[in-house]
Amino acid sequence: MVTIGEWWMWAAFFAFVVVAVVVDLVVLRSQGAHKVSVKEAAIWSLVWVALALVFCAGLWWYLHATEGSAVAATKASEFLTGYLIEKSLSVDNIFVFLMIFTYFAVPIEFQKRVIIIGVIGAIVLRAIMILLGAVLIAKFHWILYVFGLFLLVTGAKMLWFADEAPDLEQNPILKWMRKHMPLSREFDGERFSVMKDGKRWWTPLFVVVVLIAVTDIIFAVDSIPAIFAITEDPFIVMTANIFAILGLRALYFLLADMKERFHLLTYGLAMVLIFVGTKMMIVEWFKIPAFVSLGIVVSILVTSIVISMMSPPKVMAPAADRGPESDGPRSGDA
Repeated sequence: MVTIGEWWMWAAFFAFVVVAVVVDLVVLRSQGAHKVSVKEAAIWSLVWVALALVFCAGLWWYLHATEGSAVAATKASEFLTGYLIEKSLSVDNIFVFLMIFTYFAVPIEFQKRVIIIGVIGAIVLRAIMILLGAVLIAKFHWILYVFGLFLLVTGAKMLWFADEAPDLEQNPILKWMRKHMPLSREFDGERFSVMKDGKRWWTPLFVVVVLIAVTDIIFAVDSIPAIFAITEDPFIVMTANIFAILGLRALYFLLADMKERFHLLTYGLAMVLIFVGTKMMIVEWFKIPAFVSLGIVVSILVTSIVISMMSPPKVMAPAADRGPESDGPRSGDA
């Protein structure tokens, strides 16, 4: 497993992640349940992007001094490309979060806690998947072609079903929970469960957390192969992925009202997945340089965003708010 990451670099990065999560939790606890303003979300989003760029600059500086300018430029380009891809895929992830919150009519002041739980789960899950993926690639290099084919199929499916909204009514996890678990009809603050006559009932907020966790798993399966198409260095893969996830909570509140404005972004993400899948499939015969990959990814995403803003979206009929079907207790029963 070839990597530019020394042991102290891994240790320093994971220490940074722990501190970042703790700070986020402390801020969350001190603020309590409240609506996150666009200004607050924008400031935090800029902070997380700035930290990622500072990390990239520091990585370039260190490698330039120890490995030479060529290695420094390549690894910095790989990090930026991977970060951009993961950040873009996280935007699609955000739109799925928004759909879930809208479906269950989650009060906006409660959404913040759910998202931070989702972020922590995503960090742990992706760290495990990245290390597992790196080991598999080191032992079975042919698995890259499996990843490439998977990305091509995923990208094609995204293009084909881009205009079709997922139907949560048909979600197997939600169906199973409705059949096997006592679900309350209404929220009880930020609580995940309430007690009624000695029986525990699960609130809609708990159901939302479960669906968010499942969404994290699905998006991790898509995103991990995508970044391995850019670089096989586990340190670059890990840092780019985690930096993209750390700003997810702030980015959600910044983009929550912009889903329709970026209605063509899904097509752009699909094209990115098709590109990186193709890149992975042809690597044995033709290797696309990291800076060229960065330029192509940026061009695709910028084009989809610009066209989205220039072309008005189709008018969609508003969906009715729903919650988990149950004869369970109302809020305040416990």
